[in-house]
Amino acid sequence: GRLARTSGTSAIVVGHSEDGRKTRVRLPSGARKTLFSKCRAVVGIPAGGGRIDKPVLKAGNNFHKYKVKRNCWPKVRGSAMNPVEHPHGGGNHQHVGHPTTVGRRIPPGRKVGLIAARRTGLLKGGKKVVKGERA
Repeated sequence: GRLARTSGTSAIVVGHSEDGRKTRVRLPSGARKTLFSKCRAVVGIPAGGGRIDKPVLKAGNNFHKYKVKRNCWPKVRGSAMNPVEHPHGGGNHQHVGHPTTVGRRIPPGRKVGLIAARRTGLLKGGKKVVKGERA
């Protein structure tokens, strides 16, 4: 695989194993990964840092950005569609009109929204810490 190859990113060597066969690397996401020490790497930071700091400003820029990647733009809301195109579509106002949670064994055309949700709504309250134990 390839790690930390996008513009302006870098991975940092955190440490090595006792026998010198494995190396710990911290990725840009903050995750730590163990690699073989014989793996090759390029030293330095790829050019183009700060690319995402500039605002997009117009839809045409996003059009060209996603045209070369994959067909995932623009994203149209289901409630903005017709009922033949999406389960949330239709109605005299743009509203879903029913709970968006659906079961696990629902047919594929209906399976949109919160699929097999264990719970919905706001997360209220924090985790309670028992004395003598760490969370």
